[in-house]
Amino acid sequence: MNISAPLADQQPHTLVLWDIDHTLIESRGVGPAVYRRAFRAATGRNLQDLVIVPGWTELAITAETLRTNGLEVSDQTISALIGRLVEEFRRARVELATIGRELPGASEILKCLSAEPAIHQTVLTGNVRAVAQVKLEAFDLDRFVDLESAAFGDDGYDRAALVSVAQHRAGLRTGVTFCGETTVIIGDSVEDIRAARKAQVRAIGVATGASTLDELRYAGADDLLPDLCDHARVRRLILGDVRATRVFGFSE
Repeated sequence: MNISAPLADQQPHTLVLWDIDHTLIESRGVGPAVYRRAFRAATGRNLQDLVIVPGWTELAITAETLRTNGLEVSDQTISALIGRLVEEFRRARVELATIGRELPGASEILKCLSAEPAIHQTVLTGNVRAVAQVKLEAFDLDRFVDLESAAFGDDGYDRAALVSVAQHRAGLRTGVTFCGETTVIIGDSVEDIRAARKAQVRAIGVATGASTLDELRYAGADDLLPDLCDHARVRRLILGDVRATRVFGFSE
């Protein structure tokens, strides 16, 4: 979404914050492989244990990975590893596009919502900005979201705190103040839902990742979906035309 100035004439009233991994795309093993290469380049050691917790920010994952592998955790070591991670992901762009995949319905729903004046959509992701951009560009999804409004894994350790970052940035872009009732997080992990609850915004859980429907429901999702293929349903949930915790596409 190429936006160079506030959209005062559009006046969207709903901010949509998309998770990336296992919500919009899957790396299918490319991500961990890239991390191993980055770890070796940054530390001179082979990675023994990669800490992957769905929903954690990259700052948190990197700090815990360094600690688990017996290395010093400092601003310098975290910055060095993340810097190499960015370089390796940029080198792996074709590898990611070839081996990874866009999840069913992702590009269609992003395109649909990008044409909806009532909606301003961006991402809230644990990935650092440069890696998030590589992942979205690999599947041509970046054109549908306003990355200048996004919140990334290098904006902080706490995923819930990223919500206010995105709301502030989106407000600067649109001239609209987004609050809890007008902000929606869409993600596949329990941490996505917990972040939404902590930040007091709406949450739509999508069962395309490791978290089960029951886990997403128990975490407090306002609504649940099997995937992103029913575009009309997703749009209605986002705009609040259909509410209450329901599962669409599954029998109760």
